[in-house]
Amino acid sequence: MQKLLSKARQAIKEFNLIEENDKIALGLSGGKDSLTLLHILKRYQQFSPEKFDLIAITLNPGAGADFSPLRTLCEELDVPFYEIETNIIDIVFEKRNEKNPCSLCANLRRGALNDHAKKLGCTKVALGHHKDDALETFMLSLCYEGRINCFSPKSYMHKNDITLIRPMVYIEEHEIKRAVKDYNFPVIQNPCPVNGKTKREDMKILIKDLNTKIPGFKKSLFSSLNNSEQLFIWDHDSIKNS
Repeated sequence: MQKLLSKARQAIKEFNLIEENDKIALGLSGGKDSLTLLHILKRYQQFSPEKFDLIAITLNPGAGADFSPLRTLCEELDVPFYEIETNIIDIVFEKRNEKNPCSLCANLRRGALNDHAKKLGCTKVALGHHKDDALETFMLSLCYEGRINCFSPKSYMHKNDITLIRPMVYIEEHEIKRAVKDYNFPVIQNPCPVNGKTKREDMKILIKDLNTKIPGFKKSLFSSLNNSEQLFIWDHDSIKNS
């Protein structure tokens, strides 16, 4: 856990993710990532030079999942816990019957989380995206959208007047899995019907395969996300006028 905390602290400092008197809502899904982030932020809060408040918000998607273990955990950690009832699964899979449901589901969850965080007086929302999530998002954008794009460690949402932060962007997924096993975090089974059957999962497999065939591929791919000064793209105006 100390190694994870060190990497999170690096991201927090480099991207100025936490500021004095912030009230941070952590999106606690009950998955391995959000549970690990909960423990990281709670420990960081104990020695952080910036004083901040931390709460946890769990969105119940309406699939009958039992989130009581999360409430118990938050009570043990002295983190205020809020469970928000939603009908997201019904909207995505029944009313809309989406063939590619991930985008709509993510938008609905993000909107509900940001809205409730704002209502609870929060200035920021902390999300459990990690280093491998960033690489997969980068590859998804390149392969399916034809653009170079990825989520940012910090994003200001004008609509909600709230800032999203991702303190685990320097932490690899295998490190999170090890922490979950070592500390026996109460992981909640993902109720999504398409869990593990998405294009993101395809990207995870592709990146793993490329890293095997091209040693250091993941390291180079991640370095490119931090190398904005040397980004070369075909800017038609600058090329034809050169």
